[in-house]
Amino acid sequence: MAKPRRGDVLDLTIDDLAFGGEGVGRVQGYVLFVRGAVPGDRVRAKVVEARSRFGRAVIESIETPSPDRVEAPCAYFGRCGGCRLQHLSYAAQLGFKEKQVRDCLERIGGLGEFELRPILAAPDPYGYRNKMEFTIVRGADAPEIGLHQADRYDVVLDIERCHLQSDTMNTLLAELRAQARARRLSVYDQDSGAGLLRFATVREGRRTGEAMMNIVAAAPDVETLTPVAEELRARVPALASVVLNVNAKKASVAVGTEEHLLLGRDHIRESLGGLTFQVSASSFFQTNTVQAERLFAVVEAACEFEGNETVMDLYSGTGAISLLLARRSRWVYGIEVSSAAVADAVRNARENGIENCTFLPGEVRHVLPTLMRDGVRVDVVVADPPRAGFHPKALNALAALGPARLVYVSCNPSTLARDVSDLVRQGYRLEWVEPVDMFPQTPHIEAVARLRRAS
Repeated sequence: MAKPRRGDVLDLTIDDLAFGGEGVGRVQGYVLFVRGAVPGDRVRAKVVEARSRFGRAVIESIETPSPDRVEAPCAYFGRCGGCRLQHLSYAAQLGFKEKQVRDCLERIGGLGEFELRPILAAPDPYGYRNKMEFTIVRGADAPEIGLHQADRYDVVLDIERCHLQSDTMNTLLAELRAQARARRLSVYDQDSGAGLLRFATVREGRRTGEAMMNIVAAAPDVETLTPVAEELRARVPALASVVLNVNAKKASVAVGTEEHLLLGRDHIRESLGGLTFQVSASSFFQTNTVQAERLFAVVEAACEFEGNETVMDLYSGTGAISLLLARRSRWVYGIEVSSAAVADAVRNARENGIENCTFLPGEVRHVLPTLMRDGVRVDVVVADPPRAGFHPKALNALAALGPARLVYVSCNPSTLARDVSDLVRQGYRLEWVEPVDMFPQTPHIEAVARLRRAS
């Protein structure tokens, strides 16, 4: 059979999931990615793109559904770009993610024998997020607040209820929409630069119950938005903070250059692993509190502490891992490029009475060699780099540092495989990897890898 052409309608059996969550079917070895299809489906699909090595198709009809196919609970599923796996049973989602981690480590990393531990499932497949960011746009008759349509950054769906956030957060979202409409608040227009409202970020301390609304606007119009904040708290008494973040630039980002407190404190509190953290409007915090606690427990166990170790936490963020590990070790050095995050980490250490941590701002590839020249030696390194993984110079510096034990926390199996393969070439042995499902209903995967320096 010749390569399929655009417009062809084919009968396909879906036998795999791609990394982005699309179903994978094959026609005499030619790969077709089919959005909305799951392994085990038999579908009729129309080819909409045909490249030399692969193509894409859309479902015309599902002839025989997969036994792993379930009814998605969200009314926006298929249109919203957020959760792409709601139509796949949770057990099947976990199997797919575990397989993806193994495939990356074996295919990209070329790694030999290691233990792949069973994936750590989330206890709450829905309602687990403690932070959600929404875009505010002009609707036909009134402001709309929602999430971007799949693959369309110019289209926003007016979301009445998101299944990934709590009832409290959904109530705040609904009340902000109601206030914007009742008060006829203007919405920012990127072409003209006119209008006020741009984004809204909702946060909730899952352990403390404290909630925050961060309104991103194009101007510091405190007078207009303070009554809105008061109405929000009247509807949700747990609202502890309402912040106005001002972004007057064209850039469509939910981060401003100045901040005004409209109501309450400039932060909320969250508890994680027995420690209390202050979470401000602009600070990073793990978005799944419950599963983050379980992830950090895996990390702590992987460190194999005896109590006298010196630890280095690379890409330490606001210090969550550093502070949790400080309770079991002699000293912890945290390195983080964001000076704001370092300031949060220092504050969180002080609030929890933890004194055996040093937090250093700067890029790992620069700070780590400086510490080594100053004579700093460590027993254990924990690293939680961004999706791009380690910079090559940072990885080489880590290998030169030569800690006995290395715990790598990754949000990208591909870069994990690349970096671990490099570390193995530089004298480390991969002992085990444990995937952790931090983001159910999405293709995203976290994994913890434990390495030991070869004797």
